[in-house]
Amino acid sequence: MPRIVVAAPSSNAGKTSITTGLIAALTSRGLTVSPHKVGPDYIDPGYHGLAAGRPGRNLDPWLVGDERITPLFLHGSRGADVAVVEGVMGLFDGAAHVSVEPGYGSTAQLATHLRAPVVLVVDAASQARSVAALVHGFATFDPSVRIGGVVLNRVGTDRHEAILREALGAAGVPVLGAVRRIEDLHTPSRHLGLVPAAERSAEALRTVRALGAVVEASVDLDAVLRLARTAPDLTGDAWDPAAEVTAVAGRPVVAVAGGPAFTFGYAETAELLSAAGAEVVTIDPLRDSTLPEGTAALVVGGGFPELHAGALSANIGLRTAIADLAARGGSIAAECAGLLYLSRELDGEPMCGVLPTTTAMHPRLTLGYRSAVALTDSALAPAGTRVRGHEFHRTTASPAAGATPAWQWNADGPEGFVTGNVHASYLHLNWAGSPTMASRFVAAAAHARPEVLSAHR
Repeated sequence: MPRIVVAAPSSNAGKTSITTGLIAALTSRGLTVSPHKVGPDYIDPGYHGLAAGRPGRNLDPWLVGDERITPLFLHGSRGADVAVVEGVMGLFDGAAHVSVEPGYGSTAQLATHLRAPVVLVVDAASQARSVAALVHGFATFDPSVRIGGVVLNRVGTDRHEAILREALGAAGVPVLGAVRRIEDLHTPSRHLGLVPAAERSAEALRTVRALGAVVEASVDLDAVLRLARTAPDLTGDAWDPAAEVTAVAGRPVVAVAGGPAFTFGYAETAELLSAAGAEVVTIDPLRDSTLPEGTAALVVGGGFPELHAGALSANIGLRTAIADLAARGGSIAAECAGLLYLSRELDGEPMCGVLPTTTAMHPRLTLGYRSAVALTDSALAPAGTRVRGHEFHRTTASPAAGATPAWQWNADGPEGFVTGNVHASYLHLNWAGSPTMASRFVAAAAHARPEVLSAHR
């Protein structure tokens, strides 16, 4: 699989815009591009997927284990002509707080693991000849990381570009492109980063197309493809969700929340649910007034329900159906935004009322990897199960845990709620890292009592 990793010396260098534009430009040439993102972030893959016309997928060794990175990459790349992997933070920045290994989870680690050349995006707005020293340092810092080329971003003038190219010529790293400053072309941000592509709809599509046009005009795509083709073959088999789970009979219906309010999710979750025997049906809590017929279980992932609290609250039909499902013993797995939706209220707006907690926006960002242990038997995991996940929110729940909590991590107190067959927590998980959860969850749905299903027939 021809492949490149797009990285930068630091955050905010423009690598998401360049990566999205590169995917869009290559796709407009008629190539099938497989988009990937290093780390746990949900938002960037949404733009990648919009540009590529296929799901953007995450590669995160903390969440799924080192051993699954190459298999998941090969799985996501099936049928593609080239793969483009966007890095996270600066090239060598890792998750030092969860590992003693320097650079663990960094873009450099993933590039080395995938044996992929790196395209370094450099914000040149405030530098000239110094760019050569910067790029030289990155190219020589770690011999296992191959910097195959540079894309200069936010270049001011023709003269500025000429100075940058001349300086980099002496550094021995080819310049693959120079993108000018375009003040009115950007992806809007808010409290958790970029606005998800699914929320912006037609506007997001226009932005992606514009980024593709800019990259096509400013970057040597043929040189990028030649670089991608220098990546050696990867050994091993592609990840197979069917090999990770135990399938049940009966095809129980598992509803999965989507739409603008619930945009955070990993593609592997639905694939594992399907492989475990479920009939997966996506619902939009902003539009759908009830659960699909025969629903036995529900998955509500992350997103921005705080921005849609009024509309979610006004959809009384679906809120009632979800509360009924929980009361009848149906299995529900809720992460972060899902917890907010299942709470009594969110910022004063009535929610589903399944959980004995009240939720609200908070000025402090809670962000980071977590190593957690299950405190209570649930539809997802037996007590004592250890998982790796991450938190990413600006909300709080009061109380933060129920009488039978979901998890505990580090030295913090218990967190989350297990009530009946409902499991709700702020912890985001990539089920590819803990596939037995999909088997357990679908098995619980398959063995649901008739009264669980009766309300949805």
